Amino acid sequence: MTTNIADLTIWITGASSGLGEALALEFADRGATVVLSGRNIAKLSAVKSRCKAPARHFVVPFDITSVEQTQSAYNMVTTQVGPIHWLINNAGVSQRALIMDTTEAVERQLMEIDYFAQTRLTRLLLPSMIAQGGGKIVMVSSVAGLLGTQYRGAYGAAKAAIHMWANSLRAELWHHHIEVATIFPGFIKTNVSINALMGDGSAQGTMDTATDAGLTANLFAERAINALCQSKEYIIVGGKQERAAVVMNRLSPSRLYKLLRNRAVT
Repeated sequence: MTTNIADLTIWITGASSGLGEALALEFADRGATVVLSGRNIAKLSAVKSRCKAPARHFVVPFDITSVEQTQSAYNMVTTQVGPIHWLINNAGVSQRALIMDTTEAVERQLMEIDYFAQTRLTRLLLPSMIAQGGGKIVMVSSVAGLLGTQYRGAYGAAKAAIHMWANSLRAELWHHHIEVATIFPGFIKTNVSINALMGDGSAQGTMDTATDAGLTANLFAERAINALCQSKEYIIVGGKQERAAVVMNRLSPSRLYKLLRNRAVT
């Protein structure tokens, strides 16, 4: 079945930079109407201005960790934009710290942003999506949510949690014509490592070697959207190294972890 993106209105969180920005630009280029959300209205507006036919798109800024702001954003979208066909839960933050060096407060912060905020917005939108006869929920997880690696303990746990939640959602809502897809990015060249949380909650502030050598965000967006249009449910977008690790994890997890523990994961 071919998806006509030009018929869709797509809400993207974390759209002010990185993967979200690239997805917004690619969706807009293919003719979709895009709702761009994030905390920084100036950055969102700048992304909107770069979208094809910018007047067609909407900027709805809010802090996704705030229950009140999320509810207000949902109210604004439903009254000013109309039906949302696809929701792309892309907002998130990464981690670069050993488990022993990470405070519980930082672990809770990662779970709040990368798990609870995503499920909260999805639950708000689902009733109207069901009422309109269907739609698509997309969770942006991570290869780190499939493989446990150094310096990403709580981040990997949050991304694994959203993956499992999406699996259950898919099983529960298929009869409502709600598709659920999960994207697992590998190393993509964005500011994800610069913004990643250290053990004390401060930002790392530097670019990881592997991230710097990763796929471009534009290539990620192209591959991810192509897969979504083919109704794929599990979408891994990364380089050969990440794809090989995912396959090895399926075939021989113990072998993979023997390799991982003896090398630096940066």
